[in-house]
Amino acid sequence: MKFQIEDITVYFPYDHIYPEQYAYMIELKRALDAKGHCLLEMPTGTGKTIALLSLITGYALSKPQNPIKLLYCTRTVHEMEKTLAELKMLHNYQLQHLGPAAKILAIGLSSRKNLCINPDVVSAENRDSVDAACRKLTASWVRALAAENPNVHTCDFFEKYERAASGAVLPPGVYTLQDLRAFGKEKGWCPYFLARHMVQFANVVVYSYQYLLDPKVAGIISKEMQRESVVVFDEAHNIDNVCIEALSVSVRRQTLEGASRNLSRISQEIDRFKATDAGRLRAEYNRLVDGLAQRGNLAVSDTWLSNPALPDDILKEAVPGNIRRAEHFLHVLRRLVQYLKGRLDTENVEKESPIGFVASLNTHAGIDQKTLKFCYDRLHSLMLTLEITDTDEFLHIQTICDFATLVGTYFRGFSIIIEPFDERMPHIPDPVLQLCCHDASLAIKPVFERFQSVVITSGTLSPIDLYPRLLNFHPVVSRSFTMSLTRECICPMVLTRGSDQLPVSTKFDMRSDPGVVRNYGKLLLEMVSVVPDGIVCFFVSYSYMDGIISVWNDSGILKDIMQNKLVFIETQDVVETTLALDNYRRACDCGRGAVFFSVARGKVAEGIDFDRHYGRLVIMFGVPFQYTLSKVLLARLEYLRDTFQIKEGDFLTFDALRQAAQCVGRVIRSKSDYGMMIFADKRYSRHDKRSKLPGWILSHLRDAHLNLSTDMALHIAREFLRKMAQPYDRTGGSGRKTLLSQEDLEKMRNDGKDFEML
Repeated sequence: MKFQIEDITVYFPYDHIYPEQYAYMIELKRALDAKGHCLLEMPTGTGKTIALLSLITGYALSKPQNPIKLLYCTRTVHEMEKTLAELKMLHNYQLQHLGPAAKILAIGLSSRKNLCINPDVVSAENRDSVDAACRKLTASWVRALAAENPNVHTCDFFEKYERAASGAVLPPGVYTLQDLRAFGKEKGWCPYFLARHMVQFANVVVYSYQYLLDPKVAGIISKEMQRESVVVFDEAHNIDNVCIEALSVSVRRQTLEGASRNLSRISQEIDRFKATDAGRLRAEYNRLVDGLAQRGNLAVSDTWLSNPALPDDILKEAVPGNIRRAEHFLHVLRRLVQYLKGRLDTENVEKESPIGFVASLNTHAGIDQKTLKFCYDRLHSLMLTLEITDTDEFLHIQTICDFATLVGTYFRGFSIIIEPFDERMPHIPDPVLQLCCHDASLAIKPVFERFQSVVITSGTLSPIDLYPRLLNFHPVVSRSFTMSLTRECICPMVLTRGSDQLPVSTKFDMRSDPGVVRNYGKLLLEMVSVVPDGIVCFFVSYSYMDGIISVWNDSGILKDIMQNKLVFIETQDVVETTLALDNYRRACDCGRGAVFFSVARGKVAEGIDFDRHYGRLVIMFGVPFQYTLSKVLLARLEYLRDTFQIKEGDFLTFDALRQAAQCVGRVIRSKSDYGMMIFADKRYSRHDKRSKLPGWILSHLRDAHLNLSTDMALHIAREFLRKMAQPYDRTGGSGRKTLLSQEDLEKMRNDGKDFEML
């Protein structure tokens, strides 16, 4: 269908549109017109992605005089591929209506691991190894050697791409990662470097959050992006945590031991160069005197992760004299590593500000703040001079320089915490020194300043008013939408007690109570006998899940559950979990039914959908609060209280409830789907906790479902499933219009009616 929103023609590749999608587009257009940022919360399964893509591409087509570029950020490769598949369908629809005028270039950009087509490189075990294997074949000095010696291996795909020079371009179209690999194989060009090159010419780029938020990656990929870009952060409920991780560094004993080995290896390389090519080291010294941390424009294959500090905070002056000579720089790094080893050798938890840490470092190791600031760029320059290709073996010294540059750059919003062991396992010594960022607004500030519109959207942004304070920005539009349904296909319940009327909760003083564990087991046992197909259970942590399953196993509850359904468990091993999920789906497909045990904040809670028969019920056992004795969390809470006046309790509840909403939201992925959600903890019955849930869940949570025991929940479940088994009218014939046709939209425009009246 094709319709107008004010002066914009929107091409929507379906015959009908949901009222909330239309409302979402109107608010999105308001933000684009105002050239401002916005927060939009819309329930899962209501076509958020296609609404975003249709409106923004329609906006660009309607205003060709000032073209806008769309930077669409997703959290996982799977979500990236889904977004590009939707865009491909939309683009084909636009081509039918507009012909060649609608042509765009849209690409997905990911790591070499996901784009490389050289079998020798891509077979490496992890991303860092793939990057290093690529560097060994494509670095400029390797290629220079290969020109003289035919026995030196290079990458044929990269060589052909380089030979094509300005002819290496992607024709217009929408390219998923698979399409890029296929195109690369057909032309014989490297898809990774081709995609990197085409990013600046593409109308739509879909990539991961890190490409904009992590300064080390953004410095290479996103620095060329023009201001007239619209940035979308999809599924952005955890965006503050992503920002904080981008500027935090952890150093352990293994890191320091690895760094010492790296320094010995670099020292050997310097000695070798002194004997064979001392001129290179002299040339580097002269370049550093002139203030050039890098040697002009690097070859694309030599690029390295950028400085970990934000662009505005990077010094542009000459490198300090005490680290210009390679051997002097190594001496500084050895002293730094030695100092950090001494700091890790402690029996008490220590917390320090960066100012105090740098002063102590200067006193004991003679390394000042400015020297620290330049460590990362100086290491980068040295490794290029020494022509080191196996960068994956130097990750430890990179981490140390990463830490040094950040601690020398930032004083506000950071603290250094040294812990001799994990409090949950005090008998195992595992000292860690953490540079913790507490201020999420630091990493996202350059994004807000550089781009005219940033859209933060997700199904769980409630309470929406906390995000502007956490990220320190002023949205021009902040809106939460509800779901229009022809039938009550979502059934949330709050279970506060078991059949024996004992309260259930994962509060610390109650979670190990045998009565609570037994009642949780009985709840699941009753539900597996009534609910068909798949049931997903979320626990507050891996340790709590392990403990409960162990007790259920000893008491025979687990055996009784398995009489009705098979049981699968998420573990911390990605391969095991993927296999468990696959078998869970097969059990649901063949009608045997299954239960999947998972953990809030785990991989499954964030990115896996349990639509249709894969998830008819989700049980959230407890409230997934963060570990509140964590020193890092306590330091962040103190910072939020002092800087943004956000109370500790408010933030902890907000964080726990968004995780709970994210978990239960896995069950409903479209309007034709249906599912139940059980919040099994007496604390959910309190209004101050419950009110933090998204509006689309609260609007279906009846008062009668707020204080249930197991037998009452069982009765409601039976009634709900019986009702869902009846045939229903998808178009809303019962008087509630949940699908709008093109005629409906035109009629509304002519009548001047608000869409919300429907």
